[in-house]
Amino acid sequence: MPHQFDKSKLPSRHVSVGPERAPHRSYYYAMGLTAEEIARPFVGVVSAGNDSAPCNTTLDAQADIARKGVEQGGGMPRRFNTITVTDGIAMGHQGMKSSLISREVIADSVELSVRGHCYDALVGFAGCDKSLPGMMMAMLRLNVPSIFVYGGSILPGRYRDKDVTVKDVFEVVGKYAAGACPLSEVEELERVACPGHGACGGQYTANTMACVGEAIGLSLPNSNMAPAPYSTRDQIAHAAGVQVMDLLAKNIRPRDICTREAFVNAARIVAATGGSTNGALHLPAMAHEAGISFDLFDVAEIFKTTPYMADLQPGGQFVARDMYDAGGVYMLMKSLLDEGLLHGECMTVTGKTLGENIAEITWNPSQKVIYPANAPITPTGGVVGLRGSLAPEGAIVKVAGMERLKFTGPAQVFDCEEDCFAAVEARQIREGSVIVIRYEGPKGGPGMREMLSTTAALYGQGMGEKVALITDGRFSGATRGFCIGHVGPEAADCGPIALIEDGDEIVIDADLGVIDLNVAPEILEERRKNWKPRSTDYASGALWRYAQNVGPAYQGAVTHPGGSAETHVYADI
Repeated sequence: MPHQFDKSKLPSRHVSVGPERAPHRSYYYAMGLTAEEIARPFVGVVSAGNDSAPCNTTLDAQADIARKGVEQGGGMPRRFNTITVTDGIAMGHQGMKSSLISREVIADSVELSVRGHCYDALVGFAGCDKSLPGMMMAMLRLNVPSIFVYGGSILPGRYRDKDVTVKDVFEVVGKYAAGACPLSEVEELERVACPGHGACGGQYTANTMACVGEAIGLSLPNSNMAPAPYSTRDQIAHAAGVQVMDLLAKNIRPRDICTREAFVNAARIVAATGGSTNGALHLPAMAHEAGISFDLFDVAEIFKTTPYMADLQPGGQFVARDMYDAGGVYMLMKSLLDEGLLHGECMTVTGKTLGENIAEITWNPSQKVIYPANAPITPTGGVVGLRGSLAPEGAIVKVAGMERLKFTGPAQVFDCEEDCFAAVEARQIREGSVIVIRYEGPKGGPGMREMLSTTAALYGQGMGEKVALITDGRFSGATRGFCIGHVGPEAADCGPIALIEDGDEIVIDADLGVIDLNVAPEILEERRKNWKPRSTDYASGALWRYAQNVGPAYQGAVTHPGGSAETHVYADI
């Protein structure tokens, strides 16, 4: 039976209750609603659906199915859309400057639509990288009962009798540039790597944050790893619509669910799955919305004691579909909980605790994707935090699947990604060097670009294991190799990365969590005196505004004071 609701304390009373709201109700009558429907709670059903990429093409249809679930639960769904910037298409050119900024725009646009129309609850659908944390950030900011739904991953492509993903296409570009394959191979692979709807199939940023959605309790159990083409996705969408009404009836809100302990659980899942380094950027940003202090160093400490358990690409063999078929992220969490590595008491959107949800899961001993926590792929180290004289505010590296965890070499310095990529194509990168790409941070880019085009091209040339790369920008979840991102302070703030010169020795030790610049302090101080700030071409518009407001990467590259500065929460208006 649908829930019965008293709107006297819900936000939607401001647009639907009392004689003074007759003008507002007239708009709802214009859209065909009845008096009984107007009297129900208003539930925002927000989709990041669009035609920009296959990550997003099924989201609107899924959101429409969720509307039926909301109605079944006694609510009145109100559909709206937000933007996405799809990283795979924005990658390797100036468009990538828009990617991280889109996370803030998504969160802001969802907030503004919900505030403006006084919605009581929220179901959010997202598919591509930054739209996942952006959607969850909005839920935490607004703190109305909410459920996050991932649109699902793409199925793997098939090329020469093996599964392939878009990572393979990025890497074949480098292979072609090195003269190691004909153009026909590039063209053949690009046509089959992405066979249909869904987000990139490896444990890249989208699937990492999809796992986070379940681990942190904002998504229904074992819902997010189901591939986009599976009919299961329709059932999940409908269930989310029904369940959000149960949350509203019980007044269970995102901040009741996403406690500090829940963020610890989420960080464990990033490391245990060998997830994207972007997880260490988005988790602090999400925590910031709830007024919880949880930065890169907190995340890195959790990583140190987390076993690497999921044999997923880019470091391993399998893709998201295989993880789902093996039992999903809840299968992995069951093993972590058994070893005392998760907080099972955390609330979830089921209305039950994480431990209660996990108790319904039976370990599948025949699957090959998820290793048990007491016999993992490696005892620690899917993702590692670094700190040292080169990065006083920290840095991060994905080491899943890597054999070499120490690297010392001379710097080869570039002031933007384009210059480095041109040097890669021209075969000017020297074996044994530490490539430095700077002025790509949140402020200096602006926008903190990812560097997949460059790292994949290096791999395609056979140089992936022969060099290291550091940047104050970011790396795609599809990046592999000794690639260190989020170096802080960034070059635009005259961090040590701004003072590196060609030939300076850089020491990286992922076992110890250290990244140092072997240059005498007095020499660095002399360089600092001669350093001058760089201007960018972005003197107006969204990129300029972002650069004026964005904070450091180790705190999540956020643009406002967050939950700790609130004097009210939207849900209580």
